[in-house]
Amino acid sequence: MKRNKFIAALITLTTSPAILISQTKLLLNSAAKGFEVDAGKDRNDKPISLFEGDTFFTKVSTADTNGALYMFESARDKKGGPPLHYHYEQDEWWYILEGEFLFKVGDKTFTAKKGDSVFGSRMVPDAFAKTNDGPARLMMAFQPAGKMEEHFKNRSEGLYDKLTKEGEHKIRQQHGFEVTGPALTYEKR
Repeated sequence: MKRNKFIAALITLTTSPAILISQTKLLLNSAAKGFEVDAGKDRNDKPISLFEGDTFFTKVSTADTNGALYMFESARDKKGGPPLHYHYEQDEWWYILEGEFLFKVGDKTFTAKKGDSVFGSRMVPDAFAKTNDGPARLMMAFQPAGKMEEHFKNRSEGLYDKLTKEGEHKIRQQHGFEVTGPALTYEKR
């Protein structure tokens, strides 16, 4: 218990109140237990299948961190990616494990390959697209987690398959994000 009080006090001295609450939840929950997720495995033994060939392997679940963080590995078969969108309260981070991706964050464009990472701030539109032939994988993180894990699970289970465009818009808003434009287009260089 003394360790947890020390960690909370240390954080208080170095962060804002909003960050303090989020980080304290994460540290106190993480201090209580640890876990391992093997390579190619999902934290819940139930990978999320999306977008015709993309599979998400949860590594740190929203429930593991009391909502402070959601992290997953995305294995992608098809070229392309999600449409331009922004999150109300989540920052996003991507780390390329294999393949090559084109990113747009705000008005900046990046080409990222194995070992590169890209960060996108909340309320700033972002999109990415797999550009290489063959497999590609990346780690993605949302901080705080918000409702993104729930959204991906529901979509994977087909709960949104028959929604109208207006229905899709409402579902996205309920899960903390909005689409602002089309997916990225890219050309092989």
